[in-house]
Amino acid sequence: MNLYLRPRLYRAVVLLLIVIAIGVIGYMYLSGDTFINALYMTIITMTTVGFGEVHPLSEVEKLFTIFLIIISISTYGFTVSILTEYIASGDFFEKLKIKKVQQRIDQLENHTIVCGYGRNGKQAVAKLKQFNQPCVVIEKRKDEIADLERDNILYIEGDATNDDDLTKLSLDKAKSLITALPSDADNLFVVLTARQYNKDFTIISRASNETSYGKLKFAGATNVIMPDKLGGAHMASLVVTPDLVEFSERLTISDKKSTNLKEISIDDLPSEYLNKTILDLDLRKKTGCTVIGFKTIDNEYIINPESTTKLTPGSHLIILGRANQIEKLHKIL
Repeated sequence: MNLYLRPRLYRAVVLLLIVIAIGVIGYMYLSGDTFINALYMTIITMTTVGFGEVHPLSEVEKLFTIFLIIISISTYGFTVSILTEYIASGDFFEKLKIKKVQQRIDQLENHTIVCGYGRNGKQAVAKLKQFNQPCVVIEKRKDEIADLERDNILYIEGDATNDDDLTKLSLDKAKSLITALPSDADNLFVVLTARQYNKDFTIISRASNETSYGKLKFAGATNVIMPDKLGGAHMASLVVTPDLVEFSERLTISDKKSTNLKEISIDDLPSEYLNKTILDLDLRKKTGCTVIGFKTIDNEYIINPESTTKLTPGSHLIILGRANQIEKLHKIL
């Protein structure tokens, strides 16, 4: 609500309550009515609905009723004009919208929080949407908020470095957080705050300077990404090993229809495969896919794992295959 309307609306509500109080006290004093009867008389007088009186009115009570009608009309006029102005200003509907958005956020579980909707934030949200991963964005810049509205993304308008705003995003129930703010200092603050509220979820932070990498990791970031460094290294690789880079780029995880690489949690496999081996899965024969990597429960990555590697709970498989082979994989697992 804007600063001009707020005091006027409060004043109108208070004035309306005062008129009701005058009516109730007046009828109780003049007629000896109970509180309920006095309130009833006051409301039917103020609203002029025409219902019958509780009892025949004396001359004094009639004069008081006339007085109450006159001040009620004035009060109603003032209150209605303020309410109309308030609704027309858009504040009323904006508050309803914010409340509905917050209710949707409160219902989220295992979602990803994205701080900032700049270039990196947009790319992160697009990837999450491709995989139907629930996410919510926090952004304070008006131009980026317009983009969020256009893209129909769940968001709140706020400052990610503000604890009150950040905690509106159901941090305790989130699966992960991506902070892609332009400032390394802001990203560091977000990482510190988020880690305090959720000790276990994944935090991925953007960094512009190499000096920020260690600080962000120390603050609690699971991964720190430096887009500028990655871009430069990628361009150099196109010169040194162009065929290898081009082949790598053909390995896509963009969506289910064009996926060549797939990560599978052992916990998501049917129970009969737990503590069995990669050989027991027999994915090559069943789907044509190949297991090219294995992540242990201790976060150790094994490239081209042995077929005797045990499928222990908490570990992950990295699988390579053509799109149609990955589709077969989805069907059997």
